[in-house]
Amino acid sequence: MSKIITVLWWVLVAAGVVIAPFYLDGIWLQDGLFAMAAAIGAIGLNLLTGATGQLSMGHAFFLAVGAFGYVYFASVPEDGGHGLGGLGLPTPLAAVLAVLLSGVAGGVFSPIAGRLKGAYLGIATLALIFIGHFVMSNATPVTGGHNGRPVPPMELFGFAFTDTPEPLVIAGVPFGALERLWFLGVALLVGAGLFARGVLRGRPGRAMNTIRDHEIAAGVMGVPVTRYRAGVFVLSSMYGGLAGVLIALVFRQTVPDYFGLILALSYLAMIIIGGLGSVAGAVVGAFFVSMLPSLFTRYSDALPLVAPTGQEGVGAAEAAQILYGLAVVVVVLFLPGGLFGLFTRLRLRLTRRTAPASPAKHALIPTPETRN
Repeated sequence: MSKIITVLWWVLVAAGVVIAPFYLDGIWLQDGLFAMAAAIGAIGLNLLTGATGQLSMGHAFFLAVGAFGYVYFASVPEDGGHGLGGLGLPTPLAAVLAVLLSGVAGGVFSPIAGRLKGAYLGIATLALIFIGHFVMSNATPVTGGHNGRPVPPMELFGFAFTDTPEPLVIAGVPFGALERLWFLGVALLVGAGLFARGVLRGRPGRAMNTIRDHEIAAGVMGVPVTRYRAGVFVLSSMYGGLAGVLIALVFRQTVPDYFGLILALSYLAMIIIGGLGSVAGAVVGAFFVSMLPSLFTRYSDALPLVAPTGQEGVGAAEAAQILYGLAVVVVVLFLPGGLFGLFTRLRLRLTRRTAPASPAKHALIPTPETRN
């Protein structure tokens, strides 16, 4: 029974994902794409923090490396104007190189990540945010400075993920940039989730969990602790770079101020609220944190204590941050497994109630006849 419920659940999810571009407005598609990008980045951070126990507060830095790396690799250099540089590479190659560049950036920092742990590593990674913001704001030929620079649209096998003069029409619905990027985002999220799930369920995942729970025991068992920590940090950085590429494609303009401390803290909130050490928990937490401000903004008139846009009071963004904080406290105190852990427990209870009762085992009671 539980398998049937699980299959039906995934069928409904897949059907909803496929038909969403045909019914949702552009603003909802954009928010959904931002949530997908956040989920990819959160999966990478959960591999590092949730599965291996390494605290990182600089994840937004690697998103910035991926976003600006893609823009620089894919952009055509300008002779005049602002003097923005670029390599003019094909956009798929530019995206792959941007992800690899994020991995290289993580590899440069990995010797530190392999030796530090806990709050010390968190403080060290926090420095990446400030260093990265300074570099992004001053490396104008690469990043465009404080104003950022436009993002070249993705072109894959001659198919452009952009609004063309004659948009592709499917079932009477014009497919522009957001509708096309929707399916690209879904493919990237599914691929990232399956890869991370394979890592966690295999030998590397067991070694990562052992390092998190019993570091000394892991070393005694022959697990190269320092090497694993450094390797997971590089892998997490590449996930951040992939998320940065998708954010750049959706946002269409890279701005250094976006990749700041608030974004880094939001990613920590995602994995804590969703559930540490779980791929599905990272996705749930990412959608919760990413979509909440948009929901507050659109329905602020109907929500108590939330001031509509342009009026005095607690705005949608502030209300969302307050709720994030409350959610983190509630999860830490009462829901160690996060929202996904709560969902799992509820599903198990429902399965036990709907499962048929097992036949009772009748004990053989000796009677006077059998005794003789």
